Amino acid sequence: MFPSVNRLRNEKDIKTLFAKGRSVFDVTLGIRFAPNNLPVTRFTVVVGTKISKRAVVRNKIKRRIRGIVEKRLLEIKPGFDVLFLVKKETIDQTHKQLVEQIERMFKRAKLV
Repeated sequence: MFPSVNRLRNEKDIKTLFAKGRSVFDVTLGIRFAPNNLPVTRFTVVVGTKISKRAVVRNKIKRRIRGIVEKRLLEIKPGFDVLFLVKKETIDQTHKQLVEQIERMFKRAKLV
């Protein structure tokens, strides 16, 4: 679980991020990000019911992504809102594959 200062919860902020944020996609994941004018970077993970009807599966994906990002929190530049978009193929990804994809996306987005 992210520290509370690193959680993006406000629905208005998430809608703004969808509307005005830039996107970077990889094989099974994508991110939308935008500057937030705050001293911290905030994150959220969106896993829709199209990915899986079972909440257990959706929550597992969220936990895996949050865990990977949480370990690299200090490497990520402050001052951004980041939203993870998950594709159906993410269910079958290993931990190592997810780590590599997230690192690639962060580098392409210049967040590290």
